[in-house]
Amino acid sequence: MAESLRQDYLDPDVLQQLGNMKLRARRLAEGVIAGLHRSPHHGGSVEFSEYIEYTPGHEMRHIDWNVYGKTDKFYVKKFEDETNLEAYAVIDASGSMSFQGELAPFSKLHYASYLAAALSYLLVRQGDAIGAMGFADTTGAFLPAAARTSHLDDIFYLMDNLEGTGTTALDESLQRIAKQARRRSLVMIFSDFLDASEETNKLLRVLRSRRLDVALFHILDDAELTLPYEGLTIFEGLEDDGELLVEPDDIRARYQQAMREHCERLETACKKADIGYTRITTATPIEEVCLNFLRRRR
Repeated sequence: MAESLRQDYLDPDVLQQLGNMKLRARRLAEGVIAGLHRSPHHGGSVEFSEYIEYTPGHEMRHIDWNVYGKTDKFYVKKFEDETNLEAYAVIDASGSMSFQGELAPFSKLHYASYLAAALSYLLVRQGDAIGAMGFADTTGAFLPAAARTSHLDDIFYLMDNLEGTGTTALDESLQRIAKQARRRSLVMIFSDFLDASEETNKLLRVLRSRRLDVALFHILDDAELTLPYEGLTIFEGLEDDGELLVEPDDIRARYQQAMREHCERLETACKKADIGYTRITTATPIEEVCLNFLRRRR
């Protein structure tokens, strides 16, 4: 990512201090929009319009004032496709998502919520419809997709109140979204996928067979990939898995290998099913993830 784009990334500490999810989403989206404007690859939502410089004759109502504030120039949005998208953000709020390593800026759940909120804001901004569902040991409240700006308040309220407790009802949640989402909808799933199994892979293929466009955001903490701990350590399961006293040096190599193989199996399953797969850690700037996702879909 070019250094010129990084200046628009919101500092994690500042993001955490912002008052509510709506404000966080808007600030993150502003950074994404500015990055898209300076990028050679235009595009803003899955069907994002192209920015072109204002000239007399363009409608003033299409001027993007957020871009003006960042560049001091007038740009308007050139819409290329008036067909609205219907999308759903499905967020894992189980106990494992509450994990936050010592060097991580966010827990996995906070990261997933902020990322989903930013993408939701961008979608509705373009007239697309967004719905949402959280899940832990059971599937949570389901919000149907709507394109109203006021609907975002309900989406953000749901995201603000995800707790990060309980076990993971991943497969049950995939079954529910397969029944609820309309054909050709975009289903974005935000999870650490630690419980992903062959049954999960089958359900992902079911989603695709129902003509849903599926994108997985595989969110991990750097500490989960490297096991950086030293000395005799007690590891506590976050989903009622008990405790384990272990010397990390004795298991680090095998643990890292097992994690790599698990991630590779999930990624391979997604590729075979034509499902978008993005593996990230909570140290990755959220705006960067949004930008890369939107460019790929473009």
